[in-house]
Amino acid sequence: MRIGLQIPDFTWPGGPARLGADLAEIARTADAAGFDKLAVMDHFFQIAFVGPPENDMLEAYTTLGYLAAITERVKLLTLVTGAVYRHPGVLAKTITTLDVLSGGRAWLGVGAAWNDEESVALGIPFPPVAERFERLEETLQICLKMWSDDDSPYTGTHFQLTRPLNSPQNLTRPHPPIMIGGGGEKKTLRLVAKYAQACNLFAGPDLAHKLDVLREHCEREGRDYDEITKTSYFEFDPGEDGKNVGAILAELERLASLGIQEVIGRVVDVSKIRPLEIVGSQVIPQVADL
Repeated sequence: MRIGLQIPDFTWPGGPARLGADLAEIARTADAAGFDKLAVMDHFFQIAFVGPPENDMLEAYTTLGYLAAITERVKLLTLVTGAVYRHPGVLAKTITTLDVLSGGRAWLGVGAAWNDEESVALGIPFPPVAERFERLEETLQICLKMWSDDDSPYTGTHFQLTRPLNSPQNLTRPHPPIMIGGGGEKKTLRLVAKYAQACNLFAGPDLAHKLDVLREHCEREGRDYDEITKTSYFEFDPGEDGKNVGAILAELERLASLGIQEVIGRVVDVSKIRPLEIVGSQVIPQVADL
């Protein structure tokens, strides 16, 4: 099992003046400690699950570009981008740029988007759910087209591109891996089976059922279920001096038994660095063979 770090909050004791330096220390520590991925949310306001909307929130792709420059090996992604936040052609160009400048470490994490509050507040169009999924699928098609050698026109219901040129082209071949977030059984998991290299699910009581649904979609799409990396969101709270490590390991073993191959999530009090080091030294090596 692999472990990824997501940084969902930037409201730290040092405030904005120290944010760049604190983030650099966290990223370098995670990189050295063996975390496989480093992710940020793609939100413009803080979300209710984490804190009030006024909490500090950095723009995702500017942040990932910064992280690319100060790390060496971790893969970089959003968990996950809302497909309606950026034009698909611009999103493909953004991920390609991240991939080139990081030496081939970019992933596309993407979903249909759900946070109407921040979208409406910032004037971002937020169509009904059915249309958001249509736009998500067209976004996936456009990204894959731009990551190929085909710059012929693309004509969809919502997007028309006369020449989807992408130069320089991505270093990761055939393209940066795609992770689709969400557990919707009719649409999201179908798109995973059709387009993605990874899914990200919540570790709720229905997790095994969600994986069964994904397997069914793979069968209908003619896709090998085992080709898709199954990841789950996870919160790491190692506690003082690692007192909670045993419970973390037990839960990760349970998730592995269900078929989860990687967990990605926040580390409680990550800005203190020590909890991150504990996960790196006492969790990552122990779960490597799960």
